[in-house]
Amino acid sequence: MGAGLLPALTQRAQSTAQWAAVALGFSIPISVALDGLLLALVLAGWLAAGAWRDTWRSLRANAVAAAALLLLALLAAGTLYGERYPGDAGHFLAKYLDLAWITVFAWAFREAAMRRRALHALAAGLVLVLALSYLLKAGILPESRHLIGNAAYPVVFKHRQTHGLLMALGAFLFARLALEAEHRAARLAWAAAAVLAALNATLLVQGATGYVVLGALLLYLGYCWRGWRGLGWAAAAAAASFSALLLAPGPFSQRVAQIEREIAEWEPGRASLLSSIGTRLDFYYHSLAIVRERPLMGVGTGGFPKAYAEKARAAQIASARNPHNEYLHLAVQIGLPGLAALLALFYLHWRLAPRLATPLECHLARALVLAIAVGSLFNSLLLDHTEGLLYAWLTGVLFGGLQSPREPPIANRQS
Repeated sequence: MGAGLLPALTQRAQSTAQWAAVALGFSIPISVALDGLLLALVLAGWLAAGAWRDTWRSLRANAVAAAALLLLALLAAGTLYGERYPGDAGHFLAKYLDLAWITVFAWAFREAAMRRRALHALAAGLVLVLALSYLLKAGILPESRHLIGNAAYPVVFKHRQTHGLLMALGAFLFARLALEAEHRAARLAWAAAAVLAALNATLLVQGATGYVVLGALLLYLGYCWRGWRGLGWAAAAAAASFSALLLAPGPFSQRVAQIEREIAEWEPGRASLLSSIGTRLDFYYHSLAIVRERPLMGVGTGGFPKAYAEKARAAQIASARNPHNEYLHLAVQIGLPGLAALLALFYLHWRLAPRLATPLECHLARALVLAIAVGSLFNSLLLDHTEGLLYAWLTGVLFGGLQSPREPPIANRQS
């Protein structure tokens, strides 16, 4: 009896980890607290299942997970040198620990059925956020301490930067689900959700990151639908939509006008305390100066706040905890090797996507890395809880189905 009990317990632990990992898809757009609980269940199930050999085998075959661990290892090494404020080394390193979860999630999502459930869990969470946002805007949903926004600012559980990125990625996911739906009703429902998500990210909420990411994903959607011809159609549609949105009074035109004005007013070395874009340009300008001074090793993991504070005092500008640019943040902390490691991670993510199990997974993997790579130009996305965990989780989901190099790419196996 004892011999049969251990395999049963192992199977139950594995099942617990897998279902908790699936539930994360619904939780990530909604609740940080629930994320923490589910991650604890995933970790407990993974440890109890004793899946070391399977996880190691998965890691050896998964260059994306290995690249993520390499970047994390460089950040860990970066805690051994440099000057920083007390506690910042551990604080910033902990922010990047999501990168280690990619390997665990890839183990949890080896089965195609679990991957499908995970993607539908994510879609359900995004649909809920989308519906609540419109209800909030219409005044049907009353303001609540559980919601961040209100009718004038109809975000739900996340602030505008994160909300916009989620809606942009949601629009792409819904569009792909519509293209692949077998039944007309499902196709129309997903198509409607895609349109509503795109409108939500542009007309209802001010968020430049969401605008740019949505534009990039629209172009890629056109390309993966009809190749270069589809890219041309998508570019024309994006240009027409951009022009129409500029002419229509609303959050989009107001935000674009504000960005143009703040860029025109910015001057290097002059404080931009009342300008969000000007402040960001200050971050970039002085962060590049730090990189030029310490290009090979950087100032150490967690060293950005102290290094930037010295620049800020000299230039009489505001200090900052991060430069709102993931590429610069890593280059400042761990030098150009850290920047190269991040670029290698994104490259491998894009390059290996055609080896995923289905066209949906391939295109969604490329949309994910495109969204994170573009968004990281304006924000330190891997540092943020929702964006960093979303990247790790969805990468693990999709690359759990990574095929052997001996298998032909999906373009040669499926339409």
